Amino acid sequence: MTKKRVAILGSTGSIGTQTLDIIRNYSDKFVAEILVANNNAELLIRQAIEFQPNVVIIANEQKYKFVCDALASYPIKVFTTTESIEQIVCGENIDIVLAAIVGYAGLKPVISAIKSKKTIALANKETLVVAGDLIMRLADENNVNIIPVDSEHSAIFQSILGEPNEIEKILLTASGGPFFNADNEFIEKATKADALKHPRWTMGKKITIDSATMMNKGFEVIEAHWLFGVKSEQIQIVVHPQSVIHSMVQFVDGSVKAQLSEPDMRIPIAYALNFPVRLPLNSKRIDFSDILTLEFQNPDTKKFPCIELAYAAMRKGGNTACIMSAANEIAVDAFLNDKIKFLQIAEIIDKTINKTMFIPNPQINDYIATDIEARKIATELLK
Repeated sequence: MTKKRVAILGSTGSIGTQTLDIIRNYSDKFVAEILVANNNAELLIRQAIEFQPNVVIIANEQKYKFVCDALASYPIKVFTTTESIEQIVCGENIDIVLAAIVGYAGLKPVISAIKSKKTIALANKETLVVAGDLIMRLADENNVNIIPVDSEHSAIFQSILGEPNEIEKILLTASGGPFFNADNEFIEKATKADALKHPRWTMGKKITIDSATMMNKGFEVIEAHWLFGVKSEQIQIVVHPQSVIHSMVQFVDGSVKAQLSEPDMRIPIAYALNFPVRLPLNSKRIDFSDILTLEFQNPDTKKFPCIELAYAAMRKGGNTACIMSAANEIAVDAFLNDKIKFLQIAEIIDKTINKTMFIPNPQINDYIATDIEARKIATELLK
């Protein structure tokens, strides 16, 4: 049986390391052909030695020589720069691209991979947030499958598979993050350490802060809009602290389908890699006799204004979500570096959206220019 050759963009992050865990356990089905990391050179080297990919890329040019020297005795090509990523994913030796680079940096490699007709296992939220219209149009033109890896979108994808029926509503579940039950006074004084204590998931710092502001859920609303062709009013965020139901779909007759499992990102990753056949996993099974209650609540958009910012960006369209994503990256980085307070993240995003030029029908060059302009404006607002 021919093995699927996988390019892992973001191999040292949470999604990337769990993807490699699946490849390790199913080496008869998959081979890690390309490993890409941004800064974590030490882990990238260890991964390369174990999995022996054809190519590794360290995006941080300052660490290129360190990686080259460490892998000099192995038959592994080493490259650097983000441009190398865009070129490498086009190779004929790639079957599926696992896109898990965090932030705007993940956009161009995904575009290159789609144009080269690679299947995309999408774990990067910002790709569809920034340029959803362009991405879905390119996927359609190139007959490329985009299979979501986010647990929520994978759940929706699994719930509608084989359904000829119209979606009435998507119920997008959220853990609520670390501050869902906190009062306004606590949130106003929240520290970086407070915001990084996620109750359910172990993730990178940026996405963990996005969970604390609930901007990640706003991003996921926009993702769902593009992936499943539904309007903003058809997507409802439902806070479900137990994180057992990963999302639900309501149909026109009132029926609701849901996908349930214990929280384990290997499940949606494996499903995307081996779609449509499920792989046996040693994941923890749900014991329904242990589940005493499943809670559902609506989020407080006044306490978490990033949610409404995302809905408003989706309704306005054009390059608005691109502006929002760029401003969010700048603001989150500033918070992580103790330059602003937690509540200022949403304020900076809102002001940046209002100050950046609106483009109603953006093309790829417009998205690039918008990202540059929005980052500049957000950075100035920090002062």
